[in-house]
Amino acid sequence: MRINSLRLVAVSAALVLAACGSDSPTSTIVSTNTRGTLVANPPLRIASLTSQDFTAQLGASASGQQLLALAGAPACGVDFHYYTYWSVDPKGTPISNTAALMVPTGSAAPCTGGRPIVLYAHGTQTDKTANIADVTNPNNSEGVLLAAMFAAQGFIVVAPNYAGYDASSLSYHPYVNADQNSKDMIDALAAARQALGHLAADAATDGGKLFVTGYSEGGYVAMATERALQAISPTAVTAAAPLSGPYAMEWLGDSIFLGNPNIGSTVFAPLITTSYQNAYGNIYSTPGDVYDPRYATGIDTLLPSATPIATIFGEGKLPQTTLFNGVPPVPNTGNAMLDGQLTAVLAPNPNLPFSLGFSTPPAPGLINNNYRLGYAIDALLNPDGAIFGIPGTPLAVSPAQTLRQALKLNDMRQWVGGPTSPTLLCGGDLDPTVYFNDTLIMAGFWGLPPPLVNTLDVSQPPQVTDSPGTVALKGAFAATEAQIFAAGGQAAVVESYHATVAPFCVAAARGFFDLF
Repeated sequence: MRINSLRLVAVSAALVLAACGSDSPTSTIVSTNTRGTLVANPPLRIASLTSQDFTAQLGASASGQQLLALAGAPACGVDFHYYTYWSVDPKGTPISNTAALMVPTGSAAPCTGGRPIVLYAHGTQTDKTANIADVTNPNNSEGVLLAAMFAAQGFIVVAPNYAGYDASSLSYHPYVNADQNSKDMIDALAAARQALGHLAADAATDGGKLFVTGYSEGGYVAMATERALQAISPTAVTAAAPLSGPYAMEWLGDSIFLGNPNIGSTVFAPLITTSYQNAYGNIYSTPGDVYDPRYATGIDTLLPSATPIATIFGEGKLPQTTLFNGVPPVPNTGNAMLDGQLTAVLAPNPNLPFSLGFSTPPAPGLINNNYRLGYAIDALLNPDGAIFGIPGTPLAVSPAQTLRQALKLNDMRQWVGGPTSPTLLCGGDLDPTVYFNDTLIMAGFWGLPPPLVNTLDVSQPPQVTDSPGTVALKGAFAATEAQIFAAGGQAAVVESYHATVAPFCVAAARGFFDLF
């Protein structure tokens, strides 16, 4: 769930690419709005790099050199295409969305002929105008990472911007809505496949292998997409690598409301309630049911926004850290035992990893106390098994609170049986934004051993069973953390941790895909 105020530490180098226009002034424009249809074929090519130019541009900065060390020198050039395709919103209404298509170029063997496709889901963005295809944008470090890690190594990359972003016709983003997110990804893939064979560089074609990955929100979307593709065909996905995602959504929501708010929670909250309110219509009657009056007005249309998140914080439209009121709600259910439990879990705990999630009185938190108390009551009366360490981590049987119902519906533990394709789950166990327990819960819920389900914690010391590549990856992550600590201390390590993990897990994903 990376928010765009956190940079991908290892890959913040900006690229200044030579722009180029459409390769065909006579692109065919379709008249149908059928799901998965490419609107204009061939799509616009917005930039092109040879392998030599890509290497030189990355090598011109310290952070680019760090990315080169992690990804390896580009074997291929890359053409960057931008396209529009048809998909649907959560209610099945046709919408148009946009995506990036990165295609390897050059005459080297890894760059021509049948190439594998990487279908990539990006992390949380607050910027409504974000376009992952535009790698000339110095803020688009995730697009640069994809180009260096995959496209320049011979993978065709398909990366949707998601509904609600860039030029999408949807006015909001269906955040962590498993059904819609997976349809969006699958439709972007179908449209990209229509473009292959009609591009300026046609040496790279679809070789039949499909890899699905994504980081943070994208890790969640990748897992939802893997599940949806597996339902279509057990062999549709060659391998997948969901990375640092919030998969156990009900558990995560309960953890937060019961006193453990995560970094970024004041951004994630309005994205989630807006998403589920639009999809299900029952999260609130008015935003004031959920949010403190200081923030309630307009919060249902606040994010994503073309206004920078720092400006939104500065204008007082959202608090930067304080999700909950530092003076907790007083329970009065009439059940003394329940009231005692509620009092214990609702009080701020300064020993938790992110105690800044509570306001200092008399300032309010983002979530009002009545709503938090109602959620907490339901969480204790209808518990999620993972909260209490119940074997198998079952979902709550019958949650009554409407947000918990929506979280349960979109919890990846609804995927009973788990993947039939080899799957890598990667993250870092000190992550204060998307807790690594999410990864452990999913691995434990499925109970599927390697080589089918593989779990990697990049922050753990090397193990005797680690491959040489994994040992090197963990060493590089530890060195990066040491650099951040030396520059800014422990606070800098904590604040940047979720973003710092990203390029290392993406590198692990590529190493995993190379096995197939």
